[in-house]
Amino acid sequence: MTFQVTLQPSGHQFQVEPDEKILEAGIKAGLSIPYSCRSGVCRSCRGTVREGEVDFGDVHPTYLPDSDKAKGLALLCSARAKSDLVVEIAELEGLAGIKPGIVPCRVVKIERPSADVAVLDLRLPMNENMRFMAGQYVDFLLKDGKRRSYSIACKPSAEGVSHIELHIRHVPGGHFTDRLFAGEVKEREVMRFEGPLGSFYLREDSNKPIIFLASGTGFAPIKAMIEHAIARGSQRPMQLYWGCRKPADLYMAALPEQWAREVPGFSYVPVLSEVSAQDGWQGRTGLVHQAVMADHPDLSGHEVYACGVPVMVDAAQRDFLAQCGLPEDAFFADSFLDESSKAAASV
Repeated sequence: MTFQVTLQPSGHQFQVEPDEKILEAGIKAGLSIPYSCRSGVCRSCRGTVREGEVDFGDVHPTYLPDSDKAKGLALLCSARAKSDLVVEIAELEGLAGIKPGIVPCRVVKIERPSADVAVLDLRLPMNENMRFMAGQYVDFLLKDGKRRSYSIACKPSAEGVSHIELHIRHVPGGHFTDRLFAGEVKEREVMRFEGPLGSFYLREDSNKPIIFLASGTGFAPIKAMIEHAIARGSQRPMQLYWGCRKPADLYMAALPEQWAREVPGFSYVPVLSEVSAQDGWQGRTGLVHQAVMADHPDLSGHEVYACGVPVMVDAAQRDFLAQCGLPEDAFFADSFLDESSKAAASV
């Protein structure tokens, strides 16, 4: 038996198996449903069940409390249908025509801009250029069947790209990153990924000033967005706040410094949280989202794009909306979750 899901307000319909997650069925049907982490944390895929019944899935109460369930709210990456459904969720017109696929790639170059960050240059097959939106990510498909997600750090092009760039931070004990940083992943090695994935991308139908907010390697998709905006000749004011612990963690600092010198309307604010006297740091310190609030107590006329660890993203969304007047629909985010964080997020 299959169930029919109808999305409002678009009226789009698709079929879902009883044991299939609603989001996966919708993506398979070619619909542009918003999503990011697919782990029940980022809440990008939250929709309202207007008709029918769902199994809400193993979602931690922090991200889907009983009070939300009582209102019919569900995270479509975790929910399964128990009947035909009518679900209210805003589909994303900007992703129309961007379809994920399984893509082989070759590791062309591995660089180490800092002790715990690797930058990978991946070559795609000849004549199979990939189209994506700046901000999306790919899933490495490892030989043991596991997946690891990494954001694309280069700008897209209308005709598609033949190379993509990934920024990968070493997570000690990490199934893939331990191998990468031990030198077991070699240049010229052939891998596979699925992509492009996710609904974190730069909205281009607005003239509002943009605040970009990154922590650690959350800089990767932000870099892609900024480079895309520069290439398009965008006139929107842009300001990047990049939060890290130590100066060395700003592993590509020369690039935003160059943008600040050369791109009209662009400014860059690095913020460090764990500096010592030996670091000789003369810049901003503290929590990166609080630096934004200090500079922009009124965000009502801005858009914010945030990427990094969930604690930063969640704090930024909560505080920007509650204290700085940022409209809810002007905050766009992608949370970086390692596998231990995903496990902790499940019930």
